[in-house]
Amino acid sequence: MKRRMALAPDQVPQRNRRVLLDLEGHSVALFNIADSFYAVDDSCPHQGASLCGGRLEGRVIQCCAHGLRFDLASGYLQNSTALKLNTYPVEHEKGEVFILIDEPATGG
Repeated sequence: MKRRMALAPDQVPQRNRRVLLDLEGHSVALFNIADSFYAVDDSCPHQGASLCGGRLEGRVIQCCAHGLRFDLASGYLQNSTALKLNTYPVEHEKGEVFILIDEPATGG
């Protein structure tokens, strides 16, 4: 089940910018690339380095620590399926931006 989280206007990056968000314990990097939004965990699956400050070329983010490059749309390591970022669907409607986060599993 996914929870639809509305972002405040100051949490939404301007065109071709990025922001780091804390969404209920999830450190999420949100990118606005030519008015398309991409949200990923701010943790490289290789060794956990932050991705938000990485070098961005189009929709490809490069990890600062070891240079791995990930496609923000698919989450996959470029030219491979060996590593994948956690990605979050982003909805943009009527001037508002929403990120869909998995609800924690409940026991019972």
